[in-house]
Amino acid sequence: QVQLVESGGGLVQAGGSLRLSCAASGLSIRRYHMGWFRQAPGKEREFVAAISWSGGSTYYADSVKGRFTISRDNAKNTLYLQMNTLKPEDTAVYYCAAALEMPSLLKVINDYRGQGTQVTVSS
Repeated sequence: QVQLVESGGGLVQAGGSLRLSCAASGLSIRRYHMGWFRQAPGKEREFVAAISWSGGSTYYADSVKGRFTISRDNAKNTLYLQMNTLKPEDTAVYYCAAALEMPSLLKVINDYRGQGTQVTVSS
């Protein structure tokens, strides 16, 4: 049974930082491109960041570029998202996702995803 479990969300003031983690089980992430997307209430899912299976390539939404950093530790089967200089508009449920094809991941089409972790940024 494949599970992606996100953690690290919470309430933070604007300008603060959070580090999200996504621990995978039943799946070896080294075979997958991995990514993060988010969904705010009443809004569509939004791509946030993605990283290739090797970690050699990363992609970011313009809204988070320069503030968020995606990374992975294949040995630990874990994906990370370091979020700095958080803004109220970053408030959303953040999901990690795995896909065999990077174009799919960039379109928020994934083979697997987690249950999400809430990030709330107060102004």
